[in-house]
Amino acid sequence: MADRITICAGCRTADGAAPGAALAERLRGALGARAEVRTTDCMIVCSRPVTVSFRAEGKAAYLFAGVDPEGQLDELVTFAGLYAAAADGIVTDARPCGELRFRLVGRLPA
Repeated sequence: MADRITICAGCRTADGAAPGAALAERLRGALGARAEVRTTDCMIVCSRPVTVSFRAEGKAAYLFAGVDPEGQLDELVTFAGLYAAAADGIVTDARPCGELRFRLVGRLPA
């Protein structure tokens, strides 16, 4: 299984927009075939939209919440690269990811 990034697209803004769905489209464009980007209706972190997970077979999984869909695309792309390069999924230095590292809710072992 390739690296899979799942973004919650269920939360809506006051005007009905789905920022998670828009972020998923932008991330697909930025990553191309390097990772599979999916959306889901709910990741049950509704108090901190937008939620993004990274997972792959045999790798640790990550869950980020409160991701800024307008301002953190580059940080997500950077994390995707670090995650892809880590055979076990453990990203030992997340400083290149900027503020994204402070949005980490948890890392689950493989």
